[in-house]
Amino acid sequence: MSGSAPFFEREGPRWYSIPAHRPFVDDLARGLLNTLEPLGPEALPRATVLTPTRRGARALADAFLSVGGGRALLLPQIRPLGDLDEGEPPFEPGELSLILPPAISSRRRRFELARLVTDHGDKLSFKPGPVQALELAKALSEFLDSCQIEEVNFDDRLDGLAEGDLAQHWQVSARFLRSVLRAWSARLNDLGLIDVSERRVRLLRALEAQWRDNPPTEVLVAAGSTGTAPATADLLRVVAAAPKGAVVLPGLDEDLADTAWAKIERSQGEQHPQGAMKRLLDRAGVSRAEVRAWVPEVDSRGRWRRRIVNEALRPAEATADWLSQIAALRAEAPELDPVAEGLKGFSVIAARAEEEAAGACALLLREALEDPARTAALVTPDQTLARRVMTRLQRWGVIPDSSAGAPLAAAGSAILALHLARLVEEPLNPVRLLAFAKHPLVLGEDEALAAVLLERKGLRGAAPSSAEVLRARLRDAPEALALADRVLAAVRHAASPYGGGALATPARAAQALVEALESLIAPHRLWAGNAGECLGTLMASLIQDGEPLPDASPQAFADILDRLVNEETVRVGGATHPRLRILGAIEARLVRADRLVLAGLEEGVWPQGAPIDPFLSRPMRQRLGLPPPERRIGLTAHDFAQAASAPDVVLVHCERRGGAPAVESRWLWRLKTLAAGAGLTLPRRDDVTDWVRALDAPGPYAPIGRPAPKPPVEDRPRKMAVTRVEALTRDPYAVWARDILKLYPLERPDEPVEARARGTAIHAAFEKFAELYPDAVPAEAASAFERLYIDALVSAGMPPTALARERALAREAAAWVADWERQRRTNVRRIIVEAEGKLDLVINGRPFTLTAKADRIEPTPDGTAHILDYKTGAAPSQKQVDTGFSPQLTLTAAILMNGGFPDLGSPAPGDLTYVRVTGRRPAGEEQVRALAGDEASAAATKALEGLSDLIARYDDPDEPYRSRVAPQFVKEHPGDYAHLARVFEWSTSGDDGEGE
Repeated sequence: MSGSAPFFEREGPRWYSIPAHRPFVDDLARGLLNTLEPLGPEALPRATVLTPTRRGARALADAFLSVGGGRALLLPQIRPLGDLDEGEPPFEPGELSLILPPAISSRRRRFELARLVTDHGDKLSFKPGPVQALELAKALSEFLDSCQIEEVNFDDRLDGLAEGDLAQHWQVSARFLRSVLRAWSARLNDLGLIDVSERRVRLLRALEAQWRDNPPTEVLVAAGSTGTAPATADLLRVVAAAPKGAVVLPGLDEDLADTAWAKIERSQGEQHPQGAMKRLLDRAGVSRAEVRAWVPEVDSRGRWRRRIVNEALRPAEATADWLSQIAALRAEAPELDPVAEGLKGFSVIAARAEEEAAGACALLLREALEDPARTAALVTPDQTLARRVMTRLQRWGVIPDSSAGAPLAAAGSAILALHLARLVEEPLNPVRLLAFAKHPLVLGEDEALAAVLLERKGLRGAAPSSAEVLRARLRDAPEALALADRVLAAVRHAASPYGGGALATPARAAQALVEALESLIAPHRLWAGNAGECLGTLMASLIQDGEPLPDASPQAFADILDRLVNEETVRVGGATHPRLRILGAIEARLVRADRLVLAGLEEGVWPQGAPIDPFLSRPMRQRLGLPPPERRIGLTAHDFAQAASAPDVVLVHCERRGGAPAVESRWLWRLKTLAAGAGLTLPRRDDVTDWVRALDAPGPYAPIGRPAPKPPVEDRPRKMAVTRVEALTRDPYAVWARDILKLYPLERPDEPVEARARGTAIHAAFEKFAELYPDAVPAEAASAFERLYIDALVSAGMPPTALARERALAREAAAWVADWERQRRTNVRRIIVEAEGKLDLVINGRPFTLTAKADRIEPTPDGTAHILDYKTGAAPSQKQVDTGFSPQLTLTAAILMNGGFPDLGSPAPGDLTYVRVTGRRPAGEEQVRALAGDEASAAATKALEGLSDLIARYDDPDEPYRSRVAPQFVKEHPGDYAHLARVFEWSTSGDDGEGE
C-alpha cells in the first residue's frame, strides 16, 4: 500500500471494509502507518482508533509493532468502544460526568434484584428460594441490559404486555416484570445509581452529540465493529462523517448477489452473517456499493475462499440456485476451478468425543509450531474444550495465550471455601471433612501423619454421629485429634451466624466463612495469586453488597456460593507462547494466525441455540421492541465466516458430546453440501485422530485377559472357613488376594451401613435374646426383641435418618420373631448360638482344616441337631446349595456330623434352614434347604466330597486362581477385588482368556 492512499482525502462519509480472508488488524495498522507516517512524527499519535473490545485494542497495538518492523513507534490512541468512561480523552463528554450517576456494580445489582424477586414473589406461581431468586435476578439483569442496549423504553409498554392470547404463565410473567421493574427504578433512585448498560449508552450518545456538533479534526477511525447496538451504530455514522473519520468494517461481503443481499432483510437475515452489517449500513443510509476496500485485492486464492464461505452461508431461501452460482463462479475464472481453489487449505476432523477433539486441536497447534515462522490459534466458543486443549498442550511445555482463563471453581482456595460452606450444613460428613482437612492449604508441614490417622481411624466406615464419637475414635491418635479439633472449630465459627435459628443473611454468613478460613490459613496464602484475588473479590462483594439478599439456610448459602463461584473465570497470566493463542469467536474477528483451528462445530455449541427467555415470549419481545433471539446466531455466523476465510483452516467437530450423538454445525453441513454440489469433498485429517489415539496407546488395543495367578502350592491356604470355601467356588481370585496376599479391603469414608448394619444387628439381637431367654419365651418377647434389634442397629452405626424407617420394620420383625421362637422351642432341648467348630481333614496327602461359626444350632430329643443361618437379604436358592455354589450350611452340617462341635458330640444333621427376617411382607420366613435325616446327611457328605475335590484341584501348581468363575453371582456378590482384577476391562472386551 502506498503512502498516498487517500483514506481521508475522499469526501465523507468514509466507509471501508477489509475482506474476511485478510488479517484485519495487520491490514488496518499497515494502512494507517503508510498513510500517516509520511505526514510527520506527530500524525500517528494524534490519530484515534476505536476497537470493539480491549483484546482487539491490544491486538492492534501488537500489529503496529509487527508491521513497523519492530522499530519504536508512537502509537495512536486505541480505545475499546465497550469500555468508554467519562474523563478519559478523547471521550470527555462535557458536563455529563457531573450529572450522570455512577454505575451500580454487576454483583450488587444482582443481589438487589434478588431481594426484589423475593419481595414480589407473590406475583409468581411459586415462592422463590434464595438460589432461585439469584437465578431470576440474573435473567432480569440480562433483560434490563437488552432493553437498555436497544434503547427500549419499557415503562410505558409494561401495562399492555400481558394483553392478547397468551398462555397463563406468560401473563404471570408480565405481571411480575411490571411489578419488579418499577420497583427497580425506584430502588436505583434511592441508591443514586444507574445501570451499567444505560450509563454506557448515555456516554455513547453524549459522545455522538459532541462529535456531531464539534467534529474531531484529527484522524478518527472506528474499526472492527458491526454496530449491533443503536447507539454504537449512530456513533459510527458520525465517525464516518468526521473530517478525517473512517469506519472499517470486518468482512463485508461485496460479492454476494444483490438478490441474496436483499433477502437478508427478511426474518432469516437475523441468522445471516451479513445481517448486522446490512442493518448498520441501512441505518447509516449507505449502500453496499459505497463501501470501499481498505486494501486492494491481490490474493485471488483468498478471494475464492471468501466467496465460497459466503456462498455457503447465504440466506436459506437463496440457496436454491447454488448450482447456478457454482457455474457462475467457474465462468468467472475458466482457467482454474474457483471452488476447488477456495477449498484449498480447508480440512475437517470428525472426533469421536470431546476428549479426542481436544487432543486433535492440541496436536494441530503443536504441529504448526514446528515451523518457526508460523503462528496458530484455536477459535472456539466452548471454554471447556479450550481448557482441555490448554491442559494437553502443557505436556509439551507449551502455554498458549488464552482468553478462556480458568474456572475459579477449580482453584484450591475456592474448593476450600465451598467445602467449608457445605460442612456448616453437615459438620461431620466424612468425605467433605476429609477433603477439607487434607487440603494443602489447611494441612501443616508436620501434619501429614495426622491426616492419615484422621482418615484411617476417624472417618473410614460409618459416619460419626457426633463430634464426641469422632474424638472417641481418635483417642489413641492425639495428632489426628488436634487436627480434627482445629477443623471443627473453624466449622463452628462458620456456622455461628445461624445461632439457634436456621437462617442468616448471606453477607454475615460470608463474613463468618472468611473469618473461619483465615483462622486456619494465613491470609497471604489464602488470597495469593490470581485465583485467590478473584475469590477475595467475590467474598468481599458478598460481604459488602450481599445484605439485600434474602436470608438463607446453610444449604441455601452453600448453593448461592457454589453458583457464584462457578460463574467466575480467573484470567491466567504469566509467560505464554508468542505464536500460539486460544480465542473466543468474537475475539477472532480481528486476530488472525497462519493456522486457525475452529472447534466446537456442533449444533448447540457453535452456533448456540437461540437463548430461552424465562420472562418473555416472542410476541412479548416484539411488543416491547426487542430483537428476536436469533439475532445472536447471525452475529456468531459472521464470526465463523471471518475465521473460516483464513488460508489454513481446520474444522473440528465431535460425533458424540456428553455421551449422546451430536449434530454437526449447520455451517459445516452447508460447506460440505456446497462442495458436493461442485463434485468435490472437504479434505479430512484422519491422520490427526490416528495420532491422538496412538499418543497414549502406542500399540494396538490389547485388553488384559482374565487374571489367573498361580501362587506356589506351599502358599495356598490349608485352613478355610466355610464362607471362604464359598468364595473359592465362585471367585478364586478373591481368595488369592485376601487369603494369600493378605490384602484386606479398607472401608470407604462414609461407608453406607444400612445393609451391613441390618445383618449385624439381627445376628446380635438373636444372640442376646437367646442368652436372656434360654428356656421359655416371655409374653413381652416382641418388645424385648425390638429393643435389642434397635440397640444393635445403633451400635452398628446406622444413621438416625435410616433408623426412623427401621423402627417400623423392627416392630413387624419382632412380632414375627416372637411367634417363631415359641414354635421352634416346642421341639428343641436348647439353643446354641455363635458356636465355633472345625474339622481336620487330609486332602491329597496333606492336612487341611475346615472351620465354621454357626449362627444357631438346635439339638433335638431324637439326637439330631438343626442348623440355622440368619439372613436379612435374599437367601441362597435351592439350586445354589445343591450345586455347591453356596456350601455354607451343608459344610457346617459335615463338621457337625463328624464331631467338629465338641460340646455337641456327633449328632446327625437336622433341618438345614435359612431364617430370613425383613420386617416387610412377609416379616420373616423359614427356607429349608435340606430336611433332617438322610437328605441332610447326604447333602453334607456331598459337600464334603466337593470340598475335597476342590482343594485337591488347587494343590496342582498349574491350577490358577481365576477371577469370576461363576459370573452369574456378580450382581448378588460383587466382591471387594473386582477393581484389582480389572473385571470391567476383560469382561467387556470379548476376551475371557487367561492372563498371568
